[in-house]
Amino acid sequence: MKIHETDILLVEDSPDDADLAMHALRREKLANNIVIARDGEEALDFLFCRGSFADRSFEHPPKLVLLDLKLPKVNGIEILKQIKGDPRTKTIPVVILTSSKEERDLVDGYNLGANSYIQKPVDFDQFRNTVKTLGLYWMVVNQSPVTNGIKHVKGAGQS
Repeated sequence: MKIHETDILLVEDSPDDADLAMHALRREKLANNIVIARDGEEALDFLFCRGSFADRSFEHPPKLVLLDLKLPKVNGIEILKQIKGDPRTKTIPVVILTSSKEERDLVDGYNLGANSYIQKPVDFDQFRNTVKTLGLYWMVVNQSPVTNGIKHVKGAGQS
């Protein structure tokens, strides 16, 4: 897999949750190229093309970021703040997928520009179905303004 052609950046430190999400997405053929970041620092390095990802380009952003909040090194709220605060990454859809039941996390997530906030179901089948449903929406139904790093703006007369 080439990291230049990423469909989804999955930011998840739990190996079990990452494996389950990957399985659900691949089973439904919703994403071919999934990159997993196991901590917040690795996610930021990937998104901002630095460190071990310095050979990446902002011209090929992920189509979706699935973001856990409770992460080592840099927490998910800080990652979200940096993604949405940078013009090069702010249009990337970010779905918070977390076990947090904190109302503050929900409010902060939306205030910082999260596109969706989903509490991880505890049940295996419900978790898999949730990931499948969000994958269908974000990878198939949703129309993103970012395609290969180019923002598309409709002009007069276009529909």
